[in-house]
Amino acid sequence: MRAGVVERYGPPSVVRIATVADPVAGRGEVVVRVMAATVNSGDARIRGARFPRGFALPGRLALGLRGPRAAVLGVVFSGVVEAVGEGVEVGRRRRGGTSPASGLAVGDRVCGMTGARMGAHAELVTVSASRLVRIDDGISFDDAAGVLFGGTTALSFLRDRAAVRPGERVLVVGAAGAVGTNAVQLAKHLGATVTAVTSAQNAELVRSLGADRVVDYRVTPTRALAEHGERFDVVFDTVGALSPKTGRPLLAEGGRLLLAAATLGEIIAARGPVKTGTAPQRPEDFTTLLDLVGSGALRVVVDDALPLDGLAAAHARVDSGRKTGNLVLHPQLAAEPL
Repeated sequence: MRAGVVERYGPPSVVRIATVADPVAGRGEVVVRVMAATVNSGDARIRGARFPRGFALPGRLALGLRGPRAAVLGVVFSGVVEAVGEGVEVGRRRRGGTSPASGLAVGDRVCGMTGARMGAHAELVTVSASRLVRIDDGISFDDAAGVLFGGTTALSFLRDRAAVRPGERVLVVGAAGAVGTNAVQLAKHLGATVTAVTSAQNAELVRSLGADRVVDYRVTPTRALAEHGERFDVVFDTVGALSPKTGRPLLAEGGRLLLAAATLGEIIAARGPVKTGTAPQRPEDFTTLLDLVGSGALRVVVDDALPLDGLAAAHARVDSGRKTGNLVLHPQLAAEPL
């Protein structure tokens, strides 16, 4: 199969397309033919060894000293079941219905996340059957893959850690990114009034997602909002623009500060209203997000879709900081990007 390979840390140019051995499903595993994957900030950070402050050494020890041990990156995918390994309950192929993937069959439309194993930037990926959910026939592969990375993070922070309630005021910093576009919509879905911080060029986008107000960070820095007397019940920084010191002044009484891109020190010291950490990759959350997409309550924002040969260009786009929503990769398409 063809796959995007990263053998050493570095700029986007280190990404190359190579032919590697097809994966084989082990016990409890499934091989999926990848129809869509995403290229996100996590992939770019690993490729460039750009870890949050305090994570440089732990990151290299966990992932590889000079390059990632898992040379094929990518954690989010959607596609079609190609093969089913031993120990996986086999069922008839089902049409329609988003559900946990018990009773899988070749040809089922599925999506999921691979975790630390990665491997989704390829034509085929092997994944534990327990990490998959079926995709309703009415949901595209692009939307199924596109909602998972940002959606699981936004859902975990807003619903589970902050317990956003109807009528609360939520500030979303970095509202045009993969996490931010989901955060704006999920906060509105939970009944909040949303103020979105982004650039002027993305203002119309975040308004279309439901933001009640948009702040251009180039005109009004996020930290300056506190100086103007503004306070919020929930402040969700999706991009690492705030710290506990700069974020706390933005909180109303009983407010919660959510830091999705915290440093190691901030994670260790987090307590009280400061919430940090990584989002779990739970199939039940995948199903919740897909149901919202299917009902029209959640829109997946796609910046661009590229063939596998465009993977290095996708990394460069992420590095530029100008990506909106998701970059989707189509591993089955081999043509050079325009």
